[in-house]
Amino acid sequence: MMVAIPRSDYDSFCEDPDPRYPIVLIYGPNRGLVSERIDKLLKNVRGKSADDFTVVTLDGDALASDPGRISDEANTIGLFGGRRVLHIRAGSRSFADGLKPLLTGPTPEAFIAIEAGDLAKNSPLRTVCEAAKSAAVIPCYDDDARTIAALIDSSLLRAGIAMDRDAKETLVSLVGSDRLSTRAEIEKLVFYAGETKRITLPDVRAVVADASGLAIDDVLDAASAGDSKAALRALAAARAEGTSPASILNAAIRHLSSLHRMSLQVEAGEDTESVLKRNRVFWRRMDDHKRALRRLGSRSLENALIALGEAELESRRSSALADAIAERAILSLAERGKRKAS
Repeated sequence: MMVAIPRSDYDSFCEDPDPRYPIVLIYGPNRGLVSERIDKLLKNVRGKSADDFTVVTLDGDALASDPGRISDEANTIGLFGGRRVLHIRAGSRSFADGLKPLLTGPTPEAFIAIEAGDLAKNSPLRTVCEAAKSAAVIPCYDDDARTIAALIDSSLLRAGIAMDRDAKETLVSLVGSDRLSTRAEIEKLVFYAGETKRITLPDVRAVVADASGLAIDDVLDAASAGDSKAALRALAAARAEGTSPASILNAAIRHLSSLHRMSLQVEAGEDTESVLKRNRVFWRRMDDHKRALRRLGSRSLENALIALGEAELESRRSSALADAIAERAILSLAERGKRKAS
């Protein structure tokens, strides 16, 4: 039977792979995490003496057409006498039959790391690996809030950067479930923090892109600038990617709160450009913020915030209508901007 690795030990296994298990299957819907763990595993199998190991990358679909090739590759001695590492990238075709002799017979000469996407419980590859004593199986599921928070903590610790609590909570709520996308957002924040060595809530709001491909920023920027068509397109994209109506409405409230603060500063006589820079608005959103501030004064923003708060409460009371409520609130914001501009 497969090696039952506790979920808490998945990463430590990749850091220090047990030589008793020459075949490792890493699979799951979180492709970023699959890629990260495969890279870590291969690096640590090779160790410091990388020249002693030759990594050979094989295509799973090609192996499906030539099942015997896996055994041939696994039992071939390296050109310079070192141990070989086979990195097999699974595709749409099963190569499980070619893998069976290595799972049931003598220990192969090579170390075999298999990288796969989301596999059904009854998929041939997953079935043969889970039934074998010589295989370790590591699933990679989508990151949840707990794992995202732990990833943020470990990344910032290595970078020597602190993060405010509200900034961390907001970052956890904004990033997606894919590991590589989340790491990319953290790296951007680390770069943005620079010599200050601290990440604040305005930093997160200014820098964090839609890590999971969602279009919340586009929704809010278009709506507050009065572009209802662009807002609806972005809203459809956000919903298609799985963004909840509650997330959209809460993000809209935060966005308008920030605009309201900046609007008060502009109305007090400050230059718009200076206000945007002092509030550390990300450069790609500068023009949208300028249009919003021209369209929406502080009083209009206050009324819009009240309307959004009511919409958020209504969506919680009537969850079945949440999508329609969010769409109506976004359109109302866009029309409010147009009315002021006309």
